[in-house]
Amino acid sequence: MVGKNIARLRKEAGMTQEELAEKLNVTRQAISSWERERTEPDLDTVQKAAEVFDVPAEELIYETKEKSKKINVTTKVSESTVGFGSVLAIGISLLKWHSIKWAILHGVFGWGYVIYYIIKYGWNV
Repeated sequence: MVGKNIARLRKEAGMTQEELAEKLNVTRQAISSWERERTEPDLDTVQKAAEVFDVPAEELIYETKEKSKKINVTTKVSESTVGFGSVLAIGISLLKWHSIKWAILHGVFGWGYVIYYIIKYGWNV
């Protein structure tokens, strides 16, 4: 299945086995062997091939004829929550270190710094 998908994508890209082999740093015979499904590439090579063809690795692994849709998953965090984490980090930093430079830096890290501080030092400011 992987070999057939590699062959299809290679041909769609107008690429020879030799050209693909050079890009993946393997031999032309390896490409031929994959495409005839005698052997399969390792996962690192599958990932490299996916990058060469600009497709998700899943498209090479699974038998799909149409391009997989890339889903962009984002976590929505309200701006006030992020802002409060930065303010809290700045406050902790000013009280603990008495340095505006450290306060600004820790404010950039926001909740990450707050959690780090609590784990390392506890609630004592």
